[in-house]
Amino acid sequence: MWEWFAREVAEAGKLRLFCFFVLFLCTFLFIRISVRMIRKQVRWWPGNVTPGGMHIHHVVFGLVFMCLGGIGGLAVHDGRSFAAGVTAALFGVGTALVLDEFALVLHLDDVYWTEQGRFSVDTVFMAIALCGLGLVGVSPLEIGEALASDSLLDGGVIVGANILFAVITLLKGKVWTGLVGIYLTPLALVGAVRLGRPGSPWARWRYRDGSRKLRRAERREQKIREPVERFKRTVQDLVAGRPTG
Repeated sequence: MWEWFAREVAEAGKLRLFCFFVLFLCTFLFIRISVRMIRKQVRWWPGNVTPGGMHIHHVVFGLVFMCLGGIGGLAVHDGRSFAAGVTAALFGVGTALVLDEFALVLHLDDVYWTEQGRFSVDTVFMAIALCGLGLVGVSPLEIGEALASDSLLDGGVIVGANILFAVITLLKGKVWTGLVGIYLTPLALVGAVRLGRPGSPWARWRYRDGSRKLRRAERREQKIREPVERFKRTVQDLVAGRPTG
């Protein structure tokens, strides 16, 4: 196990990303268990932090950890050192706490247990997916291939094309496909050439009311997107808890 870690993580220059990922995942799972215990009013579980009657949300602690890990990480030059791993881990803890209340920050309101609060879970799941892709060696926007190219122009074309595919996919309302497509170019290409989702900026600009493309997009939304969305919500409820309203 140690030999694998030394070869695939430390020597590959992924120590910081690995430590960030592990602590990010563990912190998210812990904080979700904690808030669910508090929600159920389990007596033996520590409750909210409320000094002087003021409820301090865990996003505040997350910002502190992010500052400690981020500033400390900037001061560490050796990416394979113990200090590099510790600062990355602190940053992972902070990022998990902040993203878990991302919807609260976005709306400037306590929407944690509402339908709007699901956006926090979406954000965390996306961060886990992108971080995992980075750990397995997938470079965003084919930058690795671009840097290996003998021609600067060829490299620029590769990166530019990938950015274009990802942006078009996002404009078509396919957020997951677009963001993951930053790492997996074929996925972004598929998302870019297929129909946009109804209500997306692309659909508003390109699909006229009553047009054949808009009707096809609406049928695809009902047939494919809605079942996928229901499955995603089920997984979210199992991991993060069911919203109350």
